[in-house]
Amino acid sequence: MPTTVSVLLNKVPQVTLMFWVIKIVATTLGETGGDALSMSLNLGYAVSTVIFFGIFLATLAGQVSVRSFHPFLYWSVILATTTTGTTISDYLDRTLAFGYVLSSIVLFLTVLVSLAVWRFSTGSVSVSKITTRRAEIFYWVTILFSNTLGTALGDFLATTRGLGFEGGALVLGAMLTTIALAYFLTNTSHTLLFWAAFILTRPLGATLGDILTKPLEEGGLDLSRFTSSAALAVFMVVCIVLSRASSEQPPSGLGAKA
Repeated sequence: MPTTVSVLLNKVPQVTLMFWVIKIVATTLGETGGDALSMSLNLGYAVSTVIFFGIFLATLAGQVSVRSFHPFLYWSVILATTTTGTTISDYLDRTLAFGYVLSSIVLFLTVLVSLAVWRFSTGSVSVSKITTRRAEIFYWVTILFSNTLGTALGDFLATTRGLGFEGGALVLGAMLTTIALAYFLTNTSHTLLFWAAFILTRPLGATLGDILTKPLEEGGLDLSRFTSSAALAVFMVVCIVLSRASSEQPPSGLGAKA
């Protein structure tokens, strides 16, 4: 007789173009929303991290408790990982003075360790079907680490490498284009390409968020973090509604095959 964990319906969306659009919007919102609490409200990185991590745990509990895919619940957890990742990364970079390079290295290693343990424990890190509790927990832990890493990478490109926010966005866009070409033109593992794209969409969103809210003298548009966050949230909701993602549909797109 099948166990409870073996009969769960697939709990992740199809990895399509709309998936990546929503992911980029979520990571951009994660940057503006994270900065709104830690900077605009002056709560600091540590307090903001505690708040966002609590939200992450609450949304994750809801996600794990359901037996099938629910778009708004799924993307709520994604958004919680981006806001939490923003403040965790900023805490490491600035409060603990790790700097962008060391933080990126440490966080990259955490992603690799998470993937390695996941692969050893379940035999696969494919994201086309998440149908067991164990795979689901590994999935979300890896996503949290990858979104935290992405924040540090975005700051590294824009600040340490001196590319600025627009330059960083262009470089990341070019890297994502390369991954897309590899998906369509080569036999590279789709699982590998998925995680590469997933990590890189986070710094892209971070740089886009900084373009919106940083002061003009720093290369931004100096828009309100709260107004930007609200506009991005509305746009994200519209995209989720339009996507009509369903776990019962056959998987396709980047990440569908190992």
